[in-house]
Amino acid sequence: MPERRYIRWFEEIGLNDIDSVGGKTASLGEMYRALNPMGIRVPNGFAITADGYRAVLEDAGALEPLKRLLATLENADSDRQATIAEQARRIVYDAGLPQDLEQEIDAAYSSLCRQYGAELRLAVRSSATAEDLPDASFAGQHDSFLNIGNRDGLLEACRRCFASLFTARAISYRERNGFDHFKVALAIAVMKMVRADTASSGVMFTLDTDSGFRDVVFITSTYGLGENIVQGAVDPDEFYVHKPTFDLGYRCVLRRQLGAKQLTLVCDDNLNSQELHNIETPAEQRARYSLGDDEILTLAHYAIATEKHYSERRGQACPMDLEWARDGDDGQLYLLQARPETVASRKPRNVLKRFSFAQKPHKSGLLAEGRAIGTSIASGKLHRVTDAHQLAAFNEGEILFAESTSPDWGPAMRRAAAVVTERGGRTCHAAIVAREFGIPAVVGIGGDHRLENGATVTISCAEGDVGRVYRDEIPFDVTTTELDQLPSPQTKMMINLGSPEQAFRLSSLPCDGVGLARMEFIVNEHIKAHPMALACPDRIEEEEDRNAIRYLTANYQNGAEFFVQKLSEGIGTIAAAFYPRPVIVRLSDFKTNEYARLIGGRSFEPHEENPMLGFRGASRYAHEAYAQGFALECAALKRARETMGLKNIKVMVPFCRRVPEGEQVLQAMAEHDLAPGSEGLEVYVMCEIPNNVVQIDAFSRLFDGISIGSNDLTQLVLGVDRDSDIVAFDFDERDPGVLQMIRLAIEGAQRNGIPAGICGEAPSNYPEVAEYLVKLGIDSISLSPDALLRTIEKVVAIEREGKTPGAGT
Repeated sequence: MPERRYIRWFEEIGLNDIDSVGGKTASLGEMYRALNPMGIRVPNGFAITADGYRAVLEDAGALEPLKRLLATLENADSDRQATIAEQARRIVYDAGLPQDLEQEIDAAYSSLCRQYGAELRLAVRSSATAEDLPDASFAGQHDSFLNIGNRDGLLEACRRCFASLFTARAISYRERNGFDHFKVALAIAVMKMVRADTASSGVMFTLDTDSGFRDVVFITSTYGLGENIVQGAVDPDEFYVHKPTFDLGYRCVLRRQLGAKQLTLVCDDNLNSQELHNIETPAEQRARYSLGDDEILTLAHYAIATEKHYSERRGQACPMDLEWARDGDDGQLYLLQARPETVASRKPRNVLKRFSFAQKPHKSGLLAEGRAIGTSIASGKLHRVTDAHQLAAFNEGEILFAESTSPDWGPAMRRAAAVVTERGGRTCHAAIVAREFGIPAVVGIGGDHRLENGATVTISCAEGDVGRVYRDEIPFDVTTTELDQLPSPQTKMMINLGSPEQAFRLSSLPCDGVGLARMEFIVNEHIKAHPMALACPDRIEEEEDRNAIRYLTANYQNGAEFFVQKLSEGIGTIAAAFYPRPVIVRLSDFKTNEYARLIGGRSFEPHEENPMLGFRGASRYAHEAYAQGFALECAALKRARETMGLKNIKVMVPFCRRVPEGEQVLQAMAEHDLAPGSEGLEVYVMCEIPNNVVQIDAFSRLFDGISIGSNDLTQLVLGVDRDSDIVAFDFDERDPGVLQMIRLAIEGAQRNGIPAGICGEAPSNYPEVAEYLVKLGIDSISLSPDALLRTIEKVVAIEREGKTPGAGT
């Protein structure tokens, strides 16, 4: 066996060896040495060092021709740059491999075969010495090769890896980031290939890639090799796990999204072939998740442990970008790569930049929807690109529109105002590059859209997880707030929230929690079906509704399981985003006409002439007509609190007309293992009916706190139907009678030693109402997110004055 000059095994290297083996391989060595003993599986392999690359150039006398060639890059147009890159790769490839390097590779390959067997397939991965750094990832800039089944294939892959240091995308990336082309060398990682082609694979991050929220592990998964996720060829499954509660011992998936997983990337069965094939994923597989919950939680453990190790090694918090795969032969999960995340983690969390439309776009102008990447808005002309050769004609400020993108498209994407793709998830190439360039992207819109090449459109990623493409240019505003400069009021400032998609983004707001999480929003947007229709599908009258229920619940044992999981994940996402700050979840507060519009709802809801005053709120929960639906609501809350571990969830009962009704609701909750006080559970009541104020002492003895609902309280004090346009002019929360009722409610709560808050729209809409509440000494004000920042400053000023309002003013 020749003396080793160019080969180092994973067990011999770590993060201190980047100059020798490149960032990717140094990290593989670190993982193999440090994480394997912790039970985290990492495939073994060896590095071909940067000295091997240098030997290739020196032995062939290729260095000077390369330097002369790259000196001509200055002022070259994109076509000329591509030609220079191709010529540079040819110089390196034609240099071949020195004999001693080839012998060392051969010996190392034989040793790896002895460890894993003759049927071993290899992954041969480029690893630049400036790669996977905390401030520059170089992700996707150099070539890697899979399904290498013999010695000749390995040697050929090594030559092609060395040459890929000069791909057009890699040259452009180095130029843009200020790296000297000849101070960056290329090493190679040669490792056992995990047979994900017969199982599943993906990428995961130890933060949310859009908001930068650091308390979750975000996992994407598809069938087959993971390249399809990176290239955006498929819409993957997505999963979140909450890190703080995971660390406390709770084992539950926080949230999941089923992806289309259109294609499966597989290897050729012939060991002498390095071909990879994309096949259509069978419909049965597409309809189910590519990972089970146990596997998701195992991956979360891998991610959390890896982040902790790398943070300790680097001496600072280090969010991670990880590749993983499940082996179809042994069924085990493996980590394939670990590198610092370099985009979302670098966003300043103390600066809030918010994009909003000057006027809400009309639904008729909506052309397409997909996954939102980023939080901004942009307008421009759509430029459809179907082939990389068309990129030269792509102009600055246009919106790149394609089926998917690839690393070769980087220079053109840098000129784009935004990106739209028909395929891809939140970790596809288009999404990664859009985040790095700071432009919005809407990915995975599918083929059913109304986009036309050359049309002027507006891209919005400022409305939650769903990204939208609208017709024409729509004016928008941008506001920037330095959160560190905001004062802290004594009054607790909370927000109203009903959308789990917004939760991670809004979690950085300087608030004390969520004063109103609207359960009915989650039911309407994510469940779409009536709770009773899911609990009692045999009672659904219409065939169309029965079919829709069957479709919704296809991956679940029954409709009840579907409802409980979906609702608990929606509630849990909001609670996790603000953990450990309190999140007050209001039980469903649909009116009968709103319930009836849910799938299957017409089979369970009566027709009421005035549903605003009808079968709603607390009256439903202990009633036999909704008892089974209420049981599902309780089960979802119990799962979020006790299985997910989100004990910061409080429950609020809406529209509770009478004290005996409140007692019945609490008894029903206890019968569903959700008793007040159990596991620290607090139950609040909405104070929105005059009787809640008149009997505030009795309600205070029954509930742990009150939250004033100024909308309903106003309509019932003034006798004004707030849904009526005709008498809308009479609906005014500032009416002296309404303010008097609010004062009595707050004083009653204070008298009984329970907290009083407000979650209605009044303090968001009227600063004078907020002032009135603060002077009364209200414990908390819950506002719409867009009103929070301006109200905080107002509240601080009021508190400094320290005045008390007169009754009824």
